[in-house]
Amino acid sequence: MNPSASKLKDELIQTLKTNYGYSPEEATDRQMYGTILTVVQSYLTRKRADYLDTLKKNDKKRIYYMSMEFLVGPSLRNNLYNLNMQAEMKQAVSELGFDLDVIYEMEPDPGLGNGGLGRLASCYMDAATTLGYPITGFSIRYEFGIFKQQIVDGWQIEYPDDWLELGGYWLTPRDDEAMEVHFDGHVEERWGERGLTTIHRDYYTVRAVPYDLMVSGKDSEAINCLRLWRAEAPTSKSFDMYTFSRGEYVKSMEEDAKAESISKVLYPADDHIEGKRLRLKQQYFFVSASLQTIIRDYLRTHESLDNLPEYAVIHINDTHPALCVPELMRILLDDCGYEWENAWEITCRTLAYTNHTVMSEALERWDLNLFRQHLPRITKIIEEIDRRFCKDVFEFHPEKRNQLSSMAIIGDGQVRMANLCVIACFSVNGVSKLHSDILKEDLFKDYNDIFPGKLTNVTNGIAARRWLCQGNPLLTSYITELIGDGFVHDLSQLEQLAKFADDRQVLRQLAEIKLENKKMLAKYISAANGINLDPTSLFDIQVKRLHEYKRQLMNALHICHLYLQIKHHGLVIEPRAFIFGAKASPGYYMAKEIIRFICALGDLINRDPATKGMLKVIFLADYKVSLAEKIYPAAEISEQISQAGKEASGTGNMKMMLNGALTLGTMDGANIEIYDAVGADNIFIFGMNTEEVNRTRDNGYSPRAIYDANPYVREVLDFVRSGGLDGKNFDSIVQYLLNNDTYMSLADFESYRIAQTKVNEVYRNPDKWNRMSLMNIAGSGIFSADRSIEDYIRDIWYK
Repeated sequence: MNPSASKLKDELIQTLKTNYGYSPEEATDRQMYGTILTVVQSYLTRKRADYLDTLKKNDKKRIYYMSMEFLVGPSLRNNLYNLNMQAEMKQAVSELGFDLDVIYEMEPDPGLGNGGLGRLASCYMDAATTLGYPITGFSIRYEFGIFKQQIVDGWQIEYPDDWLELGGYWLTPRDDEAMEVHFDGHVEERWGERGLTTIHRDYYTVRAVPYDLMVSGKDSEAINCLRLWRAEAPTSKSFDMYTFSRGEYVKSMEEDAKAESISKVLYPADDHIEGKRLRLKQQYFFVSASLQTIIRDYLRTHESLDNLPEYAVIHINDTHPALCVPELMRILLDDCGYEWENAWEITCRTLAYTNHTVMSEALERWDLNLFRQHLPRITKIIEEIDRRFCKDVFEFHPEKRNQLSSMAIIGDGQVRMANLCVIACFSVNGVSKLHSDILKEDLFKDYNDIFPGKLTNVTNGIAARRWLCQGNPLLTSYITELIGDGFVHDLSQLEQLAKFADDRQVLRQLAEIKLENKKMLAKYISAANGINLDPTSLFDIQVKRLHEYKRQLMNALHICHLYLQIKHHGLVIEPRAFIFGAKASPGYYMAKEIIRFICALGDLINRDPATKGMLKVIFLADYKVSLAEKIYPAAEISEQISQAGKEASGTGNMKMMLNGALTLGTMDGANIEIYDAVGADNIFIFGMNTEEVNRTRDNGYSPRAIYDANPYVREVLDFVRSGGLDGKNFDSIVQYLLNNDTYMSLADFESYRIAQTKVNEVYRNPDKWNRMSLMNIAGSGIFSADRSIEDYIRDIWYK
């Protein structure tokens, strides 16, 4: 039974007195913030204890989700919503003289993720918990996360994101369950009565201290856990008293600093050798600590690991946790005494892998010498896995002998992590139909021939309860009025909205709701950027990680084209606000240049009288979950314009579709499934498909030929090259487009321009636009994270 407002009020008063020594009349917002989070945490803790008791009785198969990032977003609103305590807490807080909405805004985004990969992992934690499945996530407790982004004169500046000061309330330290992780040293092999034994000597130890973040589910008895590891030096080595006494104060704490660097930031820049070392250590650190914990907990209730695959599945989310393969083998071989064959069988039946990209730079490859230096025992195991795999292929699949050079785990002095996962894991899935087809027919084709049935698909899904029910209460309330609230737990029920497609009153109401959400976003933009937007203008939005293949640059080129057509050729368009949000990796020069280009374009357009009332360009700094929650409800055009064949799925496209935005995109990733769900009349598709991209590349793509042939492209590039953006130099971008154009922005530009013209025409017809918006909401049910989790359960985890 949920607590009443009166009970919550009493608990808040008592907690405030106990923790701060103040009455509500004396307390600050900061103190009330801590009090509310402490009270909610106590409810989660009690529910977690009850849930663990239930799990002990039924010994249900556990899911362990290994991911380098979990972009969880603020937790207070989400937990109150899931626990059905929002109204009661709001009343209790109000009676004490505080505003719960103000408290919500105080909570930082945990710095535990960067983009779609991390948000997907969090959506799956939410969905699995709601559905009552026992899932535990494992990652690193990054002290400063990815970074806090500020834009200064167009340049991205990275600052530490000190999220733990206010976000740490949700983390429960478990120092008594710390693990040791070993790096460096050397390996000795000895033959004895047990056969070959391996001893790791002279290693460097890092202590992994766990912090648990509890994850609630909507109307669920389950409370699952995200376990995050902090790195520190062992107590005996964290402080050198002798060195300190000699006055070498900094050096005396060197060991602690060396260890703690592992959990400082997410994705440290790796354009230098020290960055590569740190990334490798991060990956092994969290994998080793997590697997040791999983095995220790399992052996508390089971006599051996023989049946581990029947009670546990360890899921590798992308290649970052690929070291799960050799680390599980190490534990089975060295710590538990298994023979190789038995250890390999257990490993292969326990591990599953999701591939999230076909991009070569994201299919991690590590220098073999770096591996040998820092992970000597793991290197030995990988070499043996590789030797046995190559031997098997040579003997049993002679037709693949010529492909062994690309199929092997080790090649060209590198360790290929994706190959390791595909060879070892019992299941390998892509995250959209197109992506999975590419894996089967291209990237992993040779493995697919050897391991038939191993490669499968689970289309990504999103936590609609967060992105619709919490993020867009106006729309949620109206949908409930129209079709009831069954969609909260069964998103497919949104298809009932299709019956209102020709109801003008419903369409007008949807438009009013969208306008209100646009007004709220415009208010935020006015405060954050000092730019006033007309909320009746078309909000055209591209928010996602900044990467060349996502083609924010093509979007910007088209905006420049519109500007020139308005200023010099008398073009008149419907008022349009182009809104961007993205972070560029600190070492990614071209991505940073694209941000600078977008900002320079915005500076020019936003002050030019010629574009007043027609065109605005906004770059929102520090894009994150809490900002996305403001953006998605206001989106009208969802830019999903990646080069075909490069985006594995995308989830931002699903979130904006769910909130009534119309997709402008290529036939790439989940855009294809959105097209299937809503039909050609309710989406704006442009550009080459994957086959056409490959054919264009094979025939020798010439961006300069497009420059010569297309007057719009030539006008834009000449304008930029001549210093038209306030004299700022963007020669690097112009030369990149003319000489490389790796992701074919110029090849798709004309098709994109025509599609944008169609967008402008349709926006002039509100009834048609609103009907398309409604049909997108009605078709979004397939993209529920609940559906994705059920697919994983049926086809992979509980198969």
